[in-house]
Amino acid sequence: MKVSFYTLGCKLNYAETSTLARTFEAHDFEVTPFGSPADVTVINTCTVTEEAERKCRQVIRRARRASPGAFIIVTGCYAQLRPGEIAALPGVDAVLGAREKFRIFDILDDFSKREQTQVAVSCIDDVTDFGPAYSSGERTRAFLKVQDGCDYSCSFCTIPLARGRSRSHPLEPTIAQAREIAARGYKEIVLSGVNIGLYGQEHGLTLLDLLRALDAVEGIERYRISSIEPNLLSDEIIDFVAASEKFQPHFHIPLQSGDDFVLGKMRRRYRRALYAERVARIRDRMPHACIGVDVIVGFPAETAERFENTWHFLDALPVSYLHVFTYSERPHTAAVDHPDRAGGTPVPKPERARRNRRLRLLSEKKRQAFYREHIGTVRPVLWEGDNRDGWMHGFTDNYIRVRRPYDPAFEGRIEPVRLGAPAPDGTLEAETAGVDGEAAFVPLG
Repeated sequence: MKVSFYTLGCKLNYAETSTLARTFEAHDFEVTPFGSPADVTVINTCTVTEEAERKCRQVIRRARRASPGAFIIVTGCYAQLRPGEIAALPGVDAVLGAREKFRIFDILDDFSKREQTQVAVSCIDDVTDFGPAYSSGERTRAFLKVQDGCDYSCSFCTIPLARGRSRSHPLEPTIAQAREIAARGYKEIVLSGVNIGLYGQEHGLTLLDLLRALDAVEGIERYRISSIEPNLLSDEIIDFVAASEKFQPHFHIPLQSGDDFVLGKMRRRYRRALYAERVARIRDRMPHACIGVDVIVGFPAETAERFENTWHFLDALPVSYLHVFTYSERPHTAAVDHPDRAGGTPVPKPERARRNRRLRLLSEKKRQAFYREHIGTVRPVLWEGDNRDGWMHGFTDNYIRVRRPYDPAFEGRIEPVRLGAPAPDGTLEAETAGVDGEAAFVPLG
């Protein structure tokens, strides 16, 4: 039998989908691309925004058109939060919650269609198991799930409702998974989770304990920390990354707002002074580091003046790029259930879109400036295997995207290159480096 998958949302979802795919393969299924004929289709969903839910419904319709007789399973955050809504959609055969997603073959007797949609969704308060997972789609990079759930209560966020309280994989099984990933030939691991800075608290461990143990795993040449809250990014973690040969100088730190009043109404556990101090610490220890920022625009407390505070704060901050999200009202969040606590009236959607565009322009300005700073420097690039119009791409240690003419011999290799001029696709051109990194350079193009 054939099975296809579609993943919406974060890298954590992608890691979990890959693990589900390996489970199906272990049961003698053949994994086939989504959109091609399949006997079973699994859709792993997201509910962070209204748009994510709309895409889910669209994907279900696409799956029905591609394989009218396929058994369609919907799981993930949207399925956990609103199983009845999904079960009512035409074509859906099973809805599985956060606790059930890794027990498909225990819960479903077979994949025969029935008159009634099968729904298995536990109360999120009962979800205490950790479902280990890692992605395995390309040859160069794997996303390793080390933590799940969140103990925070940000007023805009549904994740604690969809994934439950924070929980982690114990240290030894996590290291064993890293060794398994190394044995599969991967060069880089991205550590993934919902709130990764909470790793290990139930085991008497810290994230720093995990980083130190992973640093000793043979075969993995690079690690990245996918995202970490600023209040959990300690001096010790920053100093460890600065001293490590394997952990890359790349941090992604959620900000959400550059205005303290808005941060308070969002129930964030820091203010902008702490955020700026964390960025300054990274820059002091690793001047070449890449720093990414998550920002939400259009939260009810964000007046025009407070948005300008965010814009100016980010404009002055020495960061490298922004991920900009438009605020979306999520049912059962504090900002929706108690609008008086959100600190303001809803921002009109056209204004939210305008603010999003402004910050995206600022992000591109930041990214281009960061790239220009490194033109002429020599940095190691891990080459990926995709052939895009005769070019292959890769990332430097500090997350600058680089291209060179496609050559399959370089796939999965780490090569020191001098970073050349910007290419038409927004990347930097690679130039070959000599053995010592300072010899004559020849443009690869």
